[in-house]
Amino acid sequence: MHNLQSFLVDLVTVSIVLGIMIFVHEWGHFAAAKLCGVRVDVFSLGFGPRLFGVKRGDTDYRLSALPFGGYVRMAGDNPLEERTGAGYEFLSRPRWQRVIIAIAGPAMNFVLALVILWGLFWRLGIPSPVYEHQPADIVAVPQSMPASGVQAGDRIVAVNGVPSPTWKGVYAEFEKAKPGSLMTIAVSRSGANQIITATVPEHLASPDTLFGYPPLPAVIADVEPGTPADRTGLKPGDTIVAMNGKPIVTWPQLVEGVHQSGGHPVRFQVLRDGQNIEFDITPMQGMDVDGQPVWQVGVASDAKEDYVRQPFFSAGKEAAASTVAGIHQIGQVLVGLFSGKVSIRQLAGPVGIARISGEAAKRGPAILLGFMAVISLNLGLLNLLPIPILDGGHILMLAIEGILRRDLSITVKERFVQVGLVFLLGIFAFVMYSDILKAVQSHR
Repeated sequence: MHNLQSFLVDLVTVSIVLGIMIFVHEWGHFAAAKLCGVRVDVFSLGFGPRLFGVKRGDTDYRLSALPFGGYVRMAGDNPLEERTGAGYEFLSRPRWQRVIIAIAGPAMNFVLALVILWGLFWRLGIPSPVYEHQPADIVAVPQSMPASGVQAGDRIVAVNGVPSPTWKGVYAEFEKAKPGSLMTIAVSRSGANQIITATVPEHLASPDTLFGYPPLPAVIADVEPGTPADRTGLKPGDTIVAMNGKPIVTWPQLVEGVHQSGGHPVRFQVLRDGQNIEFDITPMQGMDVDGQPVWQVGVASDAKEDYVRQPFFSAGKEAAASTVAGIHQIGQVLVGLFSGKVSIRQLAGPVGIARISGEAAKRGPAILLGFMAVISLNLGLLNLLPIPILDGGHILMLAIEGILRRDLSITVKERFVQVGLVFLLGIFAFVMYSDILKAVQSHR
């Protein structure tokens, strides 16, 4: 009964999420077509037979039987059909207008993500880890920490002469530092203040190497289905107390241990319901936020967060930065797929998206809205890929015709679409298979 309820929640949530994403995407095409003087015959949410709808003006607004997807049918958009040459026909419009119509769908997905994040940051606030607002107490140091650096048990009180009583203040000073520059770190150690001088590395993605690790409980919040952690038996709520016999007191130590495993099995000692349990887990290779390959086991931390509300325009600025960062991160994953750094098995299809949507809904509206922003960015960027039948494929074809200064033949266009359709169906089938396999493995 519980599994059935969970399935229904997932199904309803993903239908709402994808329905909104697709509506906004298709509305972008619709609005651009209208602005360019193209007649829109059909605006459909879903594919297949028409269930119901209403006709306003020239357009039939309908809901179709297959809910995953949607389309806008414009007059004269099928190259296989005869055209009258009327100005309201899509293929009769200048190529630059057709490019605008194709781009408008993905662009609206980016705008939707921006609006969602803007609203969240303004009304709710920017999520910020609770520990960032606490005293900068160092609970552990990375293995690569220099012998003369900070130590576990230190409390950072100032950075470069600027009082930094919290981790947020420490990180703010780090953001100002230039690679290769000297940084002074004042710490309270054994009741006395000490000054440590360190050189900011040329390539430093994280401040941990300079400041050590903050207190972040090594408690698992989520286990990704089908991953090594899931197959081995780790569960949400587990506390990692040791790895390969070394004590774990903070989550970053777990991340460091997995990243440096080289893909070799790691022995996890876990505290569950007051009992210690051991698991041998072999990490898999994935990708970090910078697009670099890393070893992972498939778990997420139970980091507690506060929300810091922003003024309206500051929220917009932060939302824009987050949108750009999200596009960059998704782009890195796509590059990793084509370069072989990321496995297609790591992608989530409809089943995976439904599961994540349901989990987000259970965690509250803010989490669900944040997830919708991520999905909207994914949908927008994926549609811009230069693959036939996607918006990016149409743009590519129009670019080729623009360079040649003539239309491609109907035969070439048909082959172009056929190749793209076969490619996407193959990807979809593989991702669906991977989704289902993960779901089956997670319920064993």
